[in-house]
Amino acid sequence: MRIQLMTDGGADVPKKLSESLKLIVIPLYLHFQDEQYKGGADIDLPSFYQKIKEESELPRSSAPSPNDFYQAYKQVNPDVPIIMLSLTKGLSSTYENAVQGKEMLLDEQPTRQIEVINTKTATCGQALLLHEAEKKLNENYSFEELVTHLYERVEHITTLFVLKTLDNLIRGGRLDKVKGAIAKTLNIKLLMRGSEEGTIEVSEKVRGDKKSIRRFIEQIGEYTKNVEDKVITLTHCNAEERAKKVLTEIRNKYAFKDAYITEMGPLISTYAGEGGLVISFFRD
Repeated sequence: MRIQLMTDGGADVPKKLSESLKLIVIPLYLHFQDEQYKGGADIDLPSFYQKIKEESELPRSSAPSPNDFYQAYKQVNPDVPIIMLSLTKGLSSTYENAVQGKEMLLDEQPTRQIEVINTKTATCGQALLLHEAEKKLNENYSFEELVTHLYERVEHITTLFVLKTLDNLIRGGRLDKVKGAIAKTLNIKLLMRGSEEGTIEVSEKVRGDKKSIRRFIEQIGEYTKNVEDKVITLTHCNAEERAKKVLTEIRNKYAFKDAYITEMGPLISTYAGEGGLVISFFRD
């Protein structure tokens, strides 16, 4: 590759795209009480789901260290520029650590070209930006042109979430247990979105799973009318059939040029819970 693309464990990238890019992924850490794993490296998804069921508490996550990034950058041929597409700064210290790792290497090798981009998104949003990068590399964009283009695309990305269960939010302390119990009794489902700053905010509360999915799909049309030249990416938490069904409904309603579907990694799954879905696309 003329340019080495990198990302972190917050991204959920289809295998085919990862392989075609020769993508380098720096995993995040997952902590189950006294045990530590590198997400996607030391623990696979079936084992992760099993462990979630067995443990009384959800795992904590932590960012790769600056040294993790430094070591990864250092392995790349010094003549090859690097673009690191980082998990949103609004959810993790991953971005800051990726920048520190870059500075550590530049102290030793000041001529290296490394750009760390705060994607302001996660999971399939990062995958969508990587797909965009691949497209522009095939159009022979230079390093500078690609960096400029990706920063512009970050400002147009829309990431939407729908949760089937609130269990993980309650277990993870992200939702008050009393409020969570009331919401579960009333069959409330949460629709969420990535904010302009790259945090996650609740956009709507909908009663019932069917209504929440219908509203999840309807929202796409509020962000974009021109989808014929656009790609949509979708990730799911241990719910492949549900995800395929929803993606079929989306493509029946909106004529996206292409679509990618993959399973969420451990990081996002910890909070989304089983049945959770995320979509990303570029708004008008």
